[in-house]
Amino acid sequence: MSDMNIDQVLAQMRAMSIEAGKKPQEVSDNGEFSNVLKQSIDAVNTAQHASASKAKAFETGDSNVSLAEVMIASQKANVSFQAMVQVRNKLVDAYKDVMNMPM
Repeated sequence: MSDMNIDQVLAQMRAMSIEAGKKPQEVSDNGEFSNVLKQSIDAVNTAQHASASKAKAFETGDSNVSLAEVMIASQKANVSFQAMVQVRNKLVDAYKDVMNMPM
């Protein structure tokens, strides 16, 4: 890997580190839970598609896509998917708790 690619990957890692340290965005009062959940699912879907398209471009020999970019996109998609699975699990647990409440 050339120095330019290493510097680019390091810059991306620093940007991701800064992004991870930010506070979560506040949800406005008029934003319904279903809208927020749909936006989150759409973001995960977008990350999955971006990862797949970068992997396909790399596999076909596109010189504009490096292995590091493919791996980073893949990990972003994986982390976002795992986070969405955890949110789903918490929602299912909350639903079960509400259903088991005495009337």
